[in-house]
Amino acid sequence: MSGVIGKVAAFARRPRGAAVPDAAAILAALPLPAVVLDAENRFRFANPAAELFFQLSQASLQGLALSELLPEDSRLFALIEQVRRQDAPVADHDLALDSPRLHRHGVSVHGAPLAELEGGVVLTLQDGSTAAMLDRQLHFLGAARGATAMAAMLAHEVKNPLSGIRGAAQLLEQGASEGDRELCTLIQEEADRIRKLVDRMEMFSDRPIERRPVNIHSVLDHVRRVAQTGFACHLRIAEEYDPSLPPVWGDRDQLVQILLNLVKNAAEAVDPREGEIVLATAYHHGVRIAVPGSSERVHLPLTVIVRDNGPGIPEPVRATLFEPFVTTKKGGQGLGLALVAKLVANHGGLIECDSRPGRTAFRLSLPAPPPGADLSETEE
Repeated sequence: MSGVIGKVAAFARRPRGAAVPDAAAILAALPLPAVVLDAENRFRFANPAAELFFQLSQASLQGLALSELLPEDSRLFALIEQVRRQDAPVADHDLALDSPRLHRHGVSVHGAPLAELEGGVVLTLQDGSTAAMLDRQLHFLGAARGATAMAAMLAHEVKNPLSGIRGAAQLLEQGASEGDRELCTLIQEEADRIRKLVDRMEMFSDRPIERRPVNIHSVLDHVRRVAQTGFACHLRIAEEYDPSLPPVWGDRDQLVQILLNLVKNAAEAVDPREGEIVLATAYHHGVRIAVPGSSERVHLPLTVIVRDNGPGIPEPVRATLFEPFVTTKKGGQGLGLALVAKLVANHGGLIECDSRPGRTAFRLSLPAPPPGADLSETEE
């Protein structure tokens, strides 16, 4: 192991652009996040799992100070100093790495001195919340499929008798007194309202989608233009795009619908005077996961984030956020995020919400085109 660490140290000291040694390639394949910090607690190495953990690319992490990600009173800094002081490995568990840029709970950290790099420390991190996050994603996908079954039931069991009720009210209206005609009109209006609700539920039906390569930045630009000419005209919408992002394997119209829903929710949540929405993209090697409805484990390397600086989502609502009829809006029907969950599931993707006061982020993990896909047909 010491030989591997030595090679990692050499990698950390290498000129930028130099060839990557074999040891770094081996570490890059490890599932646990691993980083090397120098004597000033600046990142000198980060494997792909660490990119996913910190939600930053290796290029962004290179040279970044740990204090730019975490407050200096974090227990992680005490662990690092203990490693240097004792010149021995140190472990700590159940750490909360909390800041405006990072939100991880239940983290186990193992630190070890790196003799080949003066003051260097190797950290491996294990996020205990990852399993819980994946469980939540599977729960959300299950909720989306439950909404699909509900849509089919409503369409069949409600719309036909509803037409009969409305027709009967029209017939009664013809010979009714003035007061009774008002009641007949009320029956018809309520029947129409219920029918519209059922029509909205039919959007959850299981219709196969035709997937192709889609330029997600083009989709985000379209969503931003729509938002800023309408419901978000008073807000600042910032962009944090990874320009090298490959296309998403999906349906452009559904991706527009997903992101419009998320941006509209963000616009309604923030302060009209100080509100800001951030649209971000990133590429992460990620993990392979068996998503319900898929016979294979899927790779979801493309990340799209819609973030706002609103008051956050109340804790009691978060656990059921993507289920039908759950809403915090006055007069809301609670179908927007349930539809988003269903459309993300159509793409074989995952959606996660991380919310606290002053920062709410919806993170989409989406698939890239499969090997052999014709990228010349990418939709803009």
